[in-house]
Amino acid sequence: MKMNLKPSFAWGVLIGGILMIPLVALSFLGQQAARLAFVPFDLFDWMARNLPSALIGAGRATIEEVVAQLQFGNSSDNAKTAENLIGVLIVLVIGAIAGGLFFFIMNRLDANKRSALPGVILGAIVSVPFMLFSLAVNLDSVAEPLPAVIWILALFGLWGWAVGWSYQRLNVPAATTDTAARMQNLDRRTFLVQLGAATATLTVVGAGLGTLLSRRIEEEVASTVALLPDATAEATGEPLPNAGDPVEPAPGTRAEVTPLREHYRIDIVSNPMGIIIEPEGYVLPFVSAIAGADSTPIAQLTLDDIRNNFDRIESYLTMSCISNRVGGDLISSLKWTGAGMQDILASMEVPANATHLKIFGGDNFDETVALDLIASDPRIMLAYEWADQPLTNRHGFPLRIHIPDLYGMKQPKWINRIEFIEGDQEGYWVRRGWDKEARVLATSVIDTVATDSAYTDEAGTPMVPIGGIAWAGARGISKVEVRVDDGEWVEAQLRSPISDRTWRLWRYDWAFTEGSHTFEVRCVENGDVPQIDAVAGTQPSGATGLHSVRQTLNGMTALTQVPPPI
Repeated sequence: MKMNLKPSFAWGVLIGGILMIPLVALSFLGQQAARLAFVPFDLFDWMARNLPSALIGAGRATIEEVVAQLQFGNSSDNAKTAENLIGVLIVLVIGAIAGGLFFFIMNRLDANKRSALPGVILGAIVSVPFMLFSLAVNLDSVAEPLPAVIWILALFGLWGWAVGWSYQRLNVPAATTDTAARMQNLDRRTFLVQLGAATATLTVVGAGLGTLLSRRIEEEVASTVALLPDATAEATGEPLPNAGDPVEPAPGTRAEVTPLREHYRIDIVSNPMGIIIEPEGYVLPFVSAIAGADSTPIAQLTLDDIRNNFDRIESYLTMSCISNRVGGDLISSLKWTGAGMQDILASMEVPANATHLKIFGGDNFDETVALDLIASDPRIMLAYEWADQPLTNRHGFPLRIHIPDLYGMKQPKWINRIEFIEGDQEGYWVRRGWDKEARVLATSVIDTVATDSAYTDEAGTPMVPIGGIAWAGARGISKVEVRVDDGEWVEAQLRSPISDRTWRLWRYDWAFTEGSHTFEVRCVENGDVPQIDAVAGTQPSGATGLHSVRQTLNGMTALTQVPPPI
């Protein structure tokens, strides 16, 4: 009897998903070769901007939890990689579902006619939302939208044609015997192997060439800004302001100045390297957005204007992300250089009714800052250098703002427009459920329990250096305390901070006892304000709670006989 062997919905899911893999690779190649749209990034960025805040918050929390559990590399880089992979995975799932639906519909239509048209129509339909995503959020594509639209249509048209061709290849006349049916199944498996090999080859070629181009672009950017491998004081030879402090950090404590390449970054775009603002021709417009005002810019400042026409402000600063977990690494310290916002505003005529500035970034980010705050705080600056080097594209070239005591979510980078507004407005992250004020919360972290640097004191007691950081924004740290195994809190030694806006390194030398121990730390702000010990997650106002580590310590050997200088 005849055996009905039309390709099933499951076959369509498999084919659609497999064929979407080389589409992603070719899209990546197009992005790197000609700055065309990379569809997974555009999809993810659109979702991050338009899905409900609660869903986005849950997704971010899940990514942060997974990244924290992995415990390798830099959290901000790992989180960005996870977001990118999620974008790719969603595109593959969309391709799989579309392929399954196509096979299902074609079976219902009893379509045996050999025609490429149905598959091409499928590709065109699936391409439409991706075109809209790209036009809405893409910051890396070519300036004119038409090439991006044609590119996406061509990619999905090719994918749809391949899905349609695969359906025709699998939709052979029904077998009349069991033996013929088995041969058809074997032939389908052979086809699947051949299809997999072809798509794998295309994927490797596309992804490989795209990766080579990506590395070349990153090297060109690095050479353009003369980026040092390590911009710490040790590398530059510049002594830090606290170089003579007698308290030596415990071995294994993080560097007082974060190497520039390791400074954390959190972006709202999947590819921050794609935000390229050329210094030649760059102009920062200050525009009145007050109702009834003339939209003509009040002032237009070039980068050279900002660098050369205003007093240069330099300071070492610590910055943290509001989504940094207790003990997390989304916090860094570096030397900032810029022009004071007070001086910049004094050079122009501020609209009479203006109360706030609305600052826009090249990543479509926006945030507001009160003019009263600027008037009261001369430390607020438009920064154009980090570690005595121009800001990199990765970290917000040409300009980013610094506002003391606030988390990074309030401080736009890639600044390309500033508006005077009447009344306050919610910024990008505030509209998504994060804290309006976003004032940094005091935090203290254990970086090291330095068993490898244990020593014996003059009484012959084995001592283990423990160390880390404490930070409370511009409010400063007055005390750090450590306890072991829920014992008494004991005050640690504090090293002088590099500036009044950087973290303080602390050190506690603990009398060693063998076994498993829990070490815990807390800090006190200037003004005798204790760190919040109640546990809270990052959203909406930043994480709170005390950082602790548990470590098993065995017998000490080869101890130094003299304690290190402290």
